Amino acid sequence: METRTRFLLLQHVMEIAKKSNTGRVAALALANSKLITHGAPSGSYDLELLAEPGTWLLFPDGPTAPPDAPAPRQLVVLDASWSQARRMTQRLPALRMLPRLVLPPPEAGLLRLREPSHPSGMSTLDAVARAVAALEGPEVAVPLARLAALRVQRIAECGTLS
Repeated sequence: METRTRFLLLQHVMEIAKKSNTGRVAALALANSKLITHGAPSGSYDLELLAEPGTWLLFPDGPTAPPDAPAPRQLVVLDASWSQARRMTQRLPALRMLPRLVLPPPEAGLLRLREPSHPSGMSTLDAVARAVAALEGPEVAVPLARLAALRVQRIAECGTLS
């Protein structure tokens, strides 16, 4: 699907092999996205991507952007567990400098595979769908929200997750 906002998914190396990983699903679903692996021993990536004008970080804690700030042109999404995401923000100074898009905690009834370790925790795909809704309107996010719900339903039907 097309979005005005570019999504830069920074995926922790430990997420790659997980069957429950939704960062890759989000990257495949969004035409205007890029998936980068963080933490691979031989991997490196261009940190200048994080310094592009209009770049924000989707993160549940920290300073939010001023209310009159223009919408982000690029949104960095950390595809990781809560503890991995927190360490990524500590280890990458460029992330700490970015204005933040903070989503409200998920409403009761959100389909989940497990209880999150952070009150605002949700899958990467759910977070991206909610960010699209906040930035570009709820109607634009409908396909992503449906994809997230279908993913949870299918995994629950299979009864396997690791």
